[in-house]
Amino acid sequence: MTRSRLLQQLLPDLIKQRPYLCDFFAALAITVPQQEVTLSDFLAGQPAGHLAEFALDPPTLIQQCLDFIAQMEKFQGRDQTTIRRLTVKGGHDKSGRPELDLELHAGEVICVVGPTGSGKSCLLADIECLAQCDTPSGRQVLLDGTVPEDAFRLSGEQQLVAQLSQHMNFVMDLSVREFIGMHAESRLISDVGQRVEQIFSTALSLAGEPFTLDTPVTALSGGQSRALMIADVACLSASPIVLIDEIENAGVDRRQALELLVKKEKMVMMATHDPLLALSGDRRIVIRNGGIVAIIETSEKERDGLRQLAVLDRRLARLRDQVRRGECIVFDMCL
Repeated sequence: MTRSRLLQQLLPDLIKQRPYLCDFFAALAITVPQQEVTLSDFLAGQPAGHLAEFALDPPTLIQQCLDFIAQMEKFQGRDQTTIRRLTVKGGHDKSGRPELDLELHAGEVICVVGPTGSGKSCLLADIECLAQCDTPSGRQVLLDGTVPEDAFRLSGEQQLVAQLSQHMNFVMDLSVREFIGMHAESRLISDVGQRVEQIFSTALSLAGEPFTLDTPVTALSGGQSRALMIADVACLSASPIVLIDEIENAGVDRRQALELLVKKEKMVMMATHDPLLALSGDRRIVIRNGGIVAIIETSEKERDGLRQLAVLDRRLARLRDQVRRGECIVFDMCL
């Protein structure tokens, strides 16, 4: 919509379409009237003395308001950012030997495997910062075959990558409800209450132990925190690329977490030592001595084996629940 048309819109209608305008007016201590008035007349009619306290005059106020709307619309437009293909042009391992190239597509899960200290987390870090041959590995990351804009690399506002690390600590004194609500509001979600409930119920289905919307985030266990962040990334984050560093020890439903993220058409790359997770991916990236040495497609024979592993995993999960509840274990009934 052009700026001239915005100025001629009735203010109540404009605020319904763009509720963030209330924050703009509140920051300037401007009371929004109930009666119908165009945005142009409303801004032009602000008392000069009041505007002077903010070093403004009516023309400057109008310009700032229109600029604010433009910036917010640009922000909302970023939620539609779609990356269909991520390419990692190989750099070199710790000995200087060249490594393989890698390509990841939307809706795909790639698992990164290798010994502890082999460089799995470094690969995830290179992707997170969209490396351009400027990290120790010498890798270059391309988005849909092109070099990413500096805004995607350097701006905290335009995040294409969401990373879930091994250890997460909340420092804000907020409840789960307040935390999710704050994130939803920052993304300009209109149905905040409904989205909070969606993310909370998803997190509960992933977590090994229950919690409530009123639980302080600082009181969540490691598994509960990871479940909450996975649900948040899947249901609310606009980032098309998700990096996960070792989910197997997080106390969450690992398979369900992956299925949830893939359904959202995100690219998922996960470092893992868990055979159940490794075989759940479309491919396995083998890291050795800091470099990619092999890319293994998950075979049908491996997928058959995965189904057997899943049965064993469910049985082990039941045993873990029994141990948590302090029950005696009768193995011939469980295995």
